[in-house]
Amino acid sequence: MLEVSGLSKSFGGLAAIDRASLEVAADEIVALIGPNGAGKTTLFACVAGFLKPDTGSVRFLGRDVTGLPPHHICAQGIARTFQIAQPFARLSVLENVMVGAYHATRLRRDATAQAEVVARQVGLGGQLDMRADALTLAGRKRLELARALATQPKLLLLDEVMAGLNPVEVEEIIGMVRKIHATGVVILLIEHVMQAVISLAARAYVLSNGRIIANGSPTAIAGDPAVIDAYLGHGAAARLKQGPPHA
Repeated sequence: MLEVSGLSKSFGGLAAIDRASLEVAADEIVALIGPNGAGKTTLFACVAGFLKPDTGSVRFLGRDVTGLPPHHICAQGIARTFQIAQPFARLSVLENVMVGAYHATRLRRDATAQAEVVARQVGLGGQLDMRADALTLAGRKRLELARALATQPKLLLLDEVMAGLNPVEVEEIIGMVRKIHATGVVILLIEHVMQAVISLAARAYVLSNGRIIANGSPTAIAGDPAVIDAYLGHGAAARLKQGPPHA
């Protein structure tokens, strides 16, 4: 579904992404992990059209979408969330989600109906009239997810949607991501919460200093010395090796 090949992006003399390649198939949840500053969000921005890569290509559903503007890529079926949720503060929850829904329809009644469905899907059905700036951090994260989901994507890029949440909130988001995936939406996620990576992703790519240094199942990459040294450390590596928790 998604093919990123030899992607590079530099800012001045700093290579944020250095010939990175990854693939996401049509039925997968894939994680992109790595230390802070590794280039993960920059890679997302290049895929979603917010940055134009210096070299390399992005193909989606067989089409070259490299360097297309974000609204064109969104229309193709790729939506992303942002690491720092910044809703339209003075708009209601419903109005914020409608912003995403207008990518799929020009009709207000249809955008409203779509926004209501998506808001309930992420647990915001009881807060539709609340102003966005009154939401908790967990609520803003859900709103960010809802706004992206309202565009009706085929591929959803989730950028640390669980960062800063407590364990109960993390479990709730994990459940939502599973349900979204079950509807046919493919997911590529950036995440530092290893519990989420273990529970959700069949495969993971590890990015360090702009380069992909490993990929494979979470349990497989946990045994890679380069990954342990660059990112995981021995504690997180041991947790990944244990695999997902049993129900």
